[in-house]
Amino acid sequence: MGTPTPEAVTDGPTGSDGPGRAVLVALGLGLAGPVLAVVFSLPVAALAGLVELPLVVTIGLLLVAGQYVAFGGLALAYLRRRGMTWAGVQSYLGVRVPSARELLIVPAGWVLIIGIIMVVGLVVTALGAETGQNQTAELALESPEIIPPLIVAMFLVVGPSEEILYRGVVQGRLRESLGAVPSIAIASAIFAVVHWFALTGGASARLASVTVLFFPSLVFGAVYEYTDNLVVPALLHGLHNSVLLALIYFVYA
Repeated sequence: MGTPTPEAVTDGPTGSDGPGRAVLVALGLGLAGPVLAVVFSLPVAALAGLVELPLVVTIGLLLVAGQYVAFGGLALAYLRRRGMTWAGVQSYLGVRVPSARELLIVPAGWVLIIGIIMVVGLVVTALGAETGQNQTAELALESPEIIPPLIVAMFLVVGPSEEILYRGVVQGRLRESLGAVPSIAIASAIFAVVHWFALTGGASARLASVTVLFFPSLVFGAVYEYTDNLVVPALLHGLHNSVLLALIYFVYA
């Protein structure tokens, strides 16, 4: 994982404050993301209530406010507050053009995710549990015409914004004080839990969905750890979400 150089960060040696504080900081950042997303989305929702905007425009504005501004803004503000230069931020996150080998990891990672989801899905079904429905998926079912622009947004907005916060900053902050395995596991758990609020259904159904989501998140984290390049898990994240939307479009819609 990329770690800040002495020139990039001025708040003390990397990992010097111990694992306990690292976990608390990571948890605070992970939970703050959805809170800020709601806060920044409220003006957009209010505007949509006053002005009759096309649905795709409303969704686009909500994504910008809830993803770019909230998640991406929080991640960058935190790193800058630690004293990192913009070059230090890029180095810490590991943002660079992927190599051909790294690009091959994207489809390979997606195949692994699908295999894991199939196995976990069989276990969930055997236990008789129902999963919750993602609100975006429900909206796509109701208005399939928004699916193509949503697929584009998964690569350009959702994947990069969620990965910069939950892999780049949350997992990266944990990695300063913890080993790779606990850092990936804790960051993945935080990422999965915050999706609770994006689900519909009862508590047991949401819990089942959060449990299933934990496993793809582990793959995102492992890919980030392996490549030390944030662009790779962002592409994998976008691909995974886009395939799910494409299935809705071609199979259901």
